Amino acid sequence: MSNSDSNYNHGIIGNGRTCAIIDNDSNIAFACMPDFDSGTIFASMLDEANGGSFRIAMEEGKPVKQAYEKNTGILVTTFEGLSGSFELIDFMPKYAWDGKSRSRGDVSSDIIRVLKPISGEPKVIVHYDPKLDYARFKTTSSLFAEGQIKSTTSGKGANGHTVYESCYLYTDLPTDAILAREASPLTDQHFLLLSYHDKVMRPDRERIELKLQWTRAYWLLWAARTHKCDCYAKEIVRSAITLKMLQFAPTGAVLAAATTSLPETIGEVRNWDYRFCWIRDGSMTVDILHRIGHHKMAESFINWVMKTVPTKDDALQIMYGIRGERTLTEETLDHLSGYQNSSPVRIGNAAYHQQQHDIYGILMDLIYKDLMHHDLPSLHPAPEALDRRWTRVRSIIKTVEEFWQQPDRGIWEIRGEEKHFVFSKVLCWVAVDRAIKIAERLGKHEWADSHRTLREEIHHDVCSKGWNNEIKAFTQTYGSTDLDSANLLMAEYGFIDPTDTRFVSTVERSEKELCRDGLMYRYRNHDDFGEPSSAFTVCSFWMVKALARCGKRKEASKRFKMLLSYANSNGLYGEDLDFVTKRHLGNFPQAYSHLALIDCALELAADCHDYLIED
Repeated sequence: MSNSDSNYNHGIIGNGRTCAIIDNDSNIAFACMPDFDSGTIFASMLDEANGGSFRIAMEEGKPVKQAYEKNTGILVTTFEGLSGSFELIDFMPKYAWDGKSRSRGDVSSDIIRVLKPISGEPKVIVHYDPKLDYARFKTTSSLFAEGQIKSTTSGKGANGHTVYESCYLYTDLPTDAILAREASPLTDQHFLLLSYHDKVMRPDRERIELKLQWTRAYWLLWAARTHKCDCYAKEIVRSAITLKMLQFAPTGAVLAAATTSLPETIGEVRNWDYRFCWIRDGSMTVDILHRIGHHKMAESFINWVMKTVPTKDDALQIMYGIRGERTLTEETLDHLSGYQNSSPVRIGNAAYHQQQHDIYGILMDLIYKDLMHHDLPSLHPAPEALDRRWTRVRSIIKTVEEFWQQPDRGIWEIRGEEKHFVFSKVLCWVAVDRAIKIAERLGKHEWADSHRTLREEIHHDVCSKGWNNEIKAFTQTYGSTDLDSANLLMAEYGFIDPTDTRFVSTVERSEKELCRDGLMYRYRNHDDFGEPSSAFTVCSFWMVKALARCGKRKEASKRFKMLLSYANSNGLYGEDLDFVTKRHLGNFPQAYSHLALIDCALELAADCHDYLIED
């Protein structure tokens, strides 16, 4: 296996508290503790020399294969060499009980690495080099107790306060050999457990095995409850497990991606921190998981939104911290060189204060779909919960009434001038449309009737100002000739019939202008950083869905299979793809990409086999 990460040859392990990105050479290249948005403990993806890493090596041997255990989040790397072979089993504990895939309490953000000999007497070398808190200060590792290494860092933060962080590595391998990076014979199964906490109950081999079996049971049960279709079952389950890993279990918030600052294009500055919850991304993600049988995830996310925006006058932000934080101050870490020297490395995200009108429609659509899963009157959700949701629905529509005619930053978070983005207007229509349907379902007919005129007004405005008769397409903004892949979703949200000649023409024009070698640009016009130079993966999936809905299903299926072939070696996708090399770019793994993959698989499954529903 190659040590190169030129195609993001990584896997992800996680348990809903945090995660770790592991390359095909066994190195943990990115991990934060104790939570997704905490400081990094390993970040060699962002600075190979100084970011911190945790790699297992074999004396006179190398890794030859890496794959997930089927239908789990357990990653196995196989090593072979002159002295024998062994498996490295990587996972984060996730527990199941009562025969159901539910979390048992609040699991710890532990990373467990099990070394399992297969043949001969292989010798292993542990390269353990943590660099806590984004490697801002020096990290020191030393023997803390028998079988336990403690790593610490401290220094003065930007605000003058002293920063102190620590972590603990527990193992039944010789700790002196680990600290000296010397080889140890692997004659039996051994373990390495990395924890943010000093354990009250010391881990031993038996307890590690129990954690592994519990975690295996959890994922197998969760996968068994996933609705899937016969022809794309493998891809659906892998993407679904990836999305599940990206939901912050304590609150229900869904991360856009697991990483920060992986560039959209090598050497450029489109590097952002995606370890937050965008209302748009989170809503789309749980909507997909709703469709494949994981209704609790949708309910958990909606409850998080209700808690995050509890009062009538709270303005809905486009994104929040995973605990509901409103301020996500952006800063750069100049001491890190960036992925393949693509600086800057950013933490926080200044886009949190942007105005993006599409989020209202996407969230309202999710609330509507979630409500449709329940019989009324019902205790699920409880009447009090329905009251809160109805209040939030009315509050959102008041906001739409006030702002829909104003310009915004659009779905792509343009940091320059605000404009009248067509997709934003379409989603304002969606917000009102779904609110009317929610009102009708709740018996609020007078309210529904009073808002039909607003729905018609927005629809007319988009059709008269967003359609460009010269190029025969809905454009990116009012009065422009630029195209936008987001408009491929207009039929998906019910704004227009997929067979309407205007939508078909928009799809055809977008394919001509925005498609390159089967992959899609978000848009081609210049933005704050010039012209985009990579394909946005989710847009390529959107084109597949739009073609299918237009009746061009054979072409859609061909494109979908092509996109499936671009997955990395573990079936995962980043945010972007290079048009020429098809290598992955951007933050990784990207929730957007995986939810769109599932959506396309469900759409195209009808063309090959019926759904196989497993409960």
